[in-house]
Amino acid sequence: MLPAETQRIIDKHGIKYVLAQFVDIHGAAKTKSVPICGLKTVAEEGAGFAGFAISGMGMEPHGPDFMARGDLSTLTPVPWQPGYGRVVCVGHVDGKPHPYDSRYVLQQQVQRLQDKGWTLNTGLEPEFNLMRRDEHGKLQLVDASDNLDKPCYDYKGLSRSRVFLERLTEALQAVDFEVYQIDHEDANGQFEINYTYSDALTSADRFTFFRMAAGEIANDLGMICSFMPKPDPKRAGNGMHFHLSISSADNKNLFHDASDPSGMGLSKLAYHFAAGLLAHGPALCAFAAPTVNSYKRLVVGNSLSGATWAPAFIAFGANNRSAMVRVPYGRLEFRLPDAGCNPYLVSAAIIAAGLDGIDRQLEIDQVCNENLYSLSLEQIAARGIKTLPQSLKEACDALEADPLFAEVLGPQIVGEFIRLKRMEWVEYSRHVSDWEIQRYTEFF
Repeated sequence: MLPAETQRIIDKHGIKYVLAQFVDIHGAAKTKSVPICGLKTVAEEGAGFAGFAISGMGMEPHGPDFMARGDLSTLTPVPWQPGYGRVVCVGHVDGKPHPYDSRYVLQQQVQRLQDKGWTLNTGLEPEFNLMRRDEHGKLQLVDASDNLDKPCYDYKGLSRSRVFLERLTEALQAVDFEVYQIDHEDANGQFEINYTYSDALTSADRFTFFRMAAGEIANDLGMICSFMPKPDPKRAGNGMHFHLSISSADNKNLFHDASDPSGMGLSKLAYHFAAGLLAHGPALCAFAAPTVNSYKRLVVGNSLSGATWAPAFIAFGANNRSAMVRVPYGRLEFRLPDAGCNPYLVSAAIIAAGLDGIDRQLEIDQVCNENLYSLSLEQIAARGIKTLPQSLKEACDALEADPLFAEVLGPQIVGEFIRLKRMEWVEYSRHVSDWEIQRYTEFF
């Protein structure tokens, strides 16, 4: 017998099949379609998967099954796929939560906060590009007229992609996303849909749903919705800024203090948390910018796009969008993550770093309210500001050198993450690109 609320959702939305959904180590959604009569089994025992076939689960062909056990409280309809629902799962192996499952890893970090009576609230700002393939298979902008040099907030670009944006927005609203604004971003064919913050686990679940919805609705319209961090070297990349605050059991924002003499409205707790993010910035970069392509976005020096919103330096500042941590007032904005990240791993790592800052009472060395993009590397170094890793290899080196994350998140998932990302770097390094062919074929 299913719980009454679960049955109510099934009946209300005519759900006949449920997608038992989890993510791999990269944050990509994985599912099995389960007839509704099997939902109780998914909740109690789990949907079975061959773990060796899933990226980053640390399993071998001769190992036990990976059982994705559904959390019935997450059951929602899938608006773009009538008759279907989604239930978010956590992987279990041999009857125990699997330490390689990133949602389980986040649950463990959320519990550390709950033990203190705290909740981390996160507001995510996903950016994405709308593309299509031409008759030769080459990627093009969906809207060829979206070609302004400065297209941010452009009405025409927004209007001409409204069919996709409206369908996506309405699909999100149908499952209780509070969408409050939609805009055209800095790059041609780039957009952002903003929705209200929630607790860190719910936010990660929602972002996964967001990517599922965007990808399938775009496909239905003959488009590609890309969350690739930097699809065009001459245009702004796709970030996903995390707005952060910690609330108490009575829903008070513990990061806010109106008496803050700096005028940023931050409490001591918030300053310690931010200092933890800065102290672990290089290692956090591996989780927040987890692909080879991510480092085409996190550039030091002049960006080919002419402007950039991506942080390249480990800095903290009031409303400073060139810093890694910005303070909108009374909360923090962590600007490092890109839209290709695993939201569960990033959120877990943020909690680990922030709590380390609180536990060790770390302090912010300096507040940087200058435009870091306009300063030379020598000027930045003179201010004592350090640079973030500039490649996936450097980020992996930083993560491996920082013992906090393996200790707190677990050596299994951190070790597997590093192993896979080092393989990605080697594969990229050995790839012969078109640029190399064009440059060197007759160079000598």
